[in-house]
Amino acid sequence: MADTRLIQGRYRLLELIGRGGMGEVWGARDESLGRRVAVKCLKPPGPQHDRMFTRVLRERFRREARVAAALQHRGVTVVHDFGEHRGLPYLVMELLEGRNLSQLMEDGEQHPLPVSDIVDIADQVADALAYTHEQDVVHRDLKPANIMRLTDGTVKICDFGIARLGHDIEFSSRLTGTGIAMGTPHYMSPEQIAGGSVDHRSDLYSLGCVLYEMATGVPPFDLGDAWSVLVGHRDTEPRPLRSHRPELPGFIEEIVLGLLAKAPDERPADAKDLRRRIGAGRATTPAAGTGPPHPHRYPYPPLPGGGEPGLPFWTRGMTLGHKAITGSTPRTPPPDFTAGLTGEWTTGADLRGPAPVKLPRPERPTPSPELLAVLTGRHHAGLSLGRLGRWEEAGEVHRAVATEREHALGPDHPDTLASRYEVGFTLSRTGRAADALREFGRVAEGRDHTLGPDHPETLAARQEMAYVLGRLGRHFEAHQVYTSVLGSWERTAGPDHPDTLRCRHNLAFNLSRLGRLEDSHRTAQEVAEARSRVLGAGHPDTLTTRYEVAYALGRLGRWSEALRTYRDVAAARALALGPDHPDTLAARYEIGTSLGRLGRSAEAVEQYRALVADRARAHGAADPETLRARHGLGVNLGRLARWEEALAEARDVCAVRERVLGPDHPDTLVSLREVAVGLGWLGRWSDALAVYRQVAEARERVLGDRHPDALASRNDQAHCLEQLGRGGEAAELYRRVAALRRQGGADRSPPGGS
Repeated sequence: MADTRLIQGRYRLLELIGRGGMGEVWGARDESLGRRVAVKCLKPPGPQHDRMFTRVLRERFRREARVAAALQHRGVTVVHDFGEHRGLPYLVMELLEGRNLSQLMEDGEQHPLPVSDIVDIADQVADALAYTHEQDVVHRDLKPANIMRLTDGTVKICDFGIARLGHDIEFSSRLTGTGIAMGTPHYMSPEQIAGGSVDHRSDLYSLGCVLYEMATGVPPFDLGDAWSVLVGHRDTEPRPLRSHRPELPGFIEEIVLGLLAKAPDERPADAKDLRRRIGAGRATTPAAGTGPPHPHRYPYPPLPGGGEPGLPFWTRGMTLGHKAITGSTPRTPPPDFTAGLTGEWTTGADLRGPAPVKLPRPERPTPSPELLAVLTGRHHAGLSLGRLGRWEEAGEVHRAVATEREHALGPDHPDTLASRYEVGFTLSRTGRAADALREFGRVAEGRDHTLGPDHPETLAARQEMAYVLGRLGRHFEAHQVYTSVLGSWERTAGPDHPDTLRCRHNLAFNLSRLGRLEDSHRTAQEVAEARSRVLGAGHPDTLTTRYEVAYALGRLGRWSEALRTYRDVAAARALALGPDHPDTLAARYEIGTSLGRLGRSAEAVEQYRALVADRARAHGAADPETLRARHGLGVNLGRLARWEEALAEARDVCAVRERVLGPDHPDTLVSLREVAVGLGWLGRWSDALAVYRQVAEARERVLGDRHPDALASRNDQAHCLEQLGRGGEAAELYRRVAALRRQGGADRSPPGGS
């Protein structure tokens, strides 16, 4: 559009002011009225965007125009005109002379704003919000970059690109429901993060975040990654403002912390109520704002808690976004092809890069917006089923949506591939690793073609391929994929980016499965140190890697070090996640394993007894992990020669596992073998022989007669025959096992056991 310079014979484009993900803003002259204006226009689609994707962006652009044009208030940017030129929409607005709040903070060399400015800005924004909320418009992306302070002191709210009209929820949900987070993490309300109902009080929370940053120099949750920021909003109380800046008037701290209440009902009732509070505080505080700005930034300590690590699906791959103050020049993020028009604008001096090359695409009928809205809703329903652990049902939903999206949008459309990705994820969770591998491979190929080989979503699909390859025992192939993906992450995001570290963690895990234990331990230790530095020592990801360090130490026979590390991880997880969180309990299980390996079985028995009680209380007596802890208890009772107790425990666990998991499940057969072991130690060899034979036959039936577990069971049976004095039968069985091993059966990788 910029090449034409004259739009509709009226608006002459003069200079490029800024550029966003999908649009540009130009300073222009209205030739009809002889005034300066700003023209915001959608850029031509690039090769990665099909017609449907562009149509949705145009709808969002038109929506911004309709919402903003309907608002007539001194605190809202005025829209003069809207139309299309050569097939691309444009929006004509008043040209604002001033700086947005993010720029004001930068101008102040990262110092907070004077108190008088904070109070004035808060009052003017509250006045504008009171008006927009009366018009039933919720902004939903209020942040420093979207609030302008003009040279005459007037404050205006800009960019209603993701605003929602209260009576038009379904339409706006379609425009923002593309599987990405709409909003900026530093300024999002807890209900927006949770994907729940959002009303005018969400804007008040976002304003509280903005004012907190203006007053202190840092956002309320200034943490190192999007996960921690989002959890901070959801679960952590903000530090009092005067702990950053003691000279702030008390009424400002009270107002801002009131806006940051987690529950919407605990915030001011509306923006008018907020204005009343500001007026009352201003009236009772002499010369508010005369003190100097505080010269320091106080970083928060690492997030100590914040509930369970699971966050809404749309946070996957989410970056922090820009905050008003940055301590250093941020790394250029990977290209975001779905940012729309609501992202940060860059200045004209930052513009660079070649023009996109258009690729021919086959013509496809444009699907109706109604169909796309229905498919988006069904996609979200599938995600909800997965979060509930109902993976089979989730898979059915995602497969159906993927098929319909492929028909409507094409096989390589980002939405189609997003559904295919979720299909692969559900297949992996339901034990269909080979099918999951095919699905992830298809997604990776499509994203490579559509988004590029180094796009985060392409790398995510390839990383899932590597994980599934490991599940299939194809660890060398998994290693090759992990290594390739890691190279891309390091090149595009840097060595300490959370996604890079996640890939290195997975690589360390896979190295241990390849038997490269020293390499695994070294890599895991490096990742743990980096995650502690970047995310904090108590971050769940840091603790997951330290858990892997302990595992590698155990495999290396360094059980004393493994025990210490598992104990540290268990204590930190109890603090960060809670004592009954599955990850905390998993670390406690490994403490028991380490004690047993060190010959400290009496301590292991006490460890397992306490763990069994806590797991049964938190997750149920029949939960597989409760039974796993009971199995460990029985094994250590046997090591203490308390065989009657060990046998009783093994029989109980076997019976429950048979009922819950099935008679041929690997865990059931492990318990059945433990029954045979107990019988043997009690001298009941005939009974033991019958059980060993039962285990061997089941394993041959399920795994094949050459599988290592089946061969080990036949060896157990032969040993039992020897104890019964039936040496000839035992020798024949040993010969049979040896022959099967020579045929290659022993080369197969065993599955993970209890």
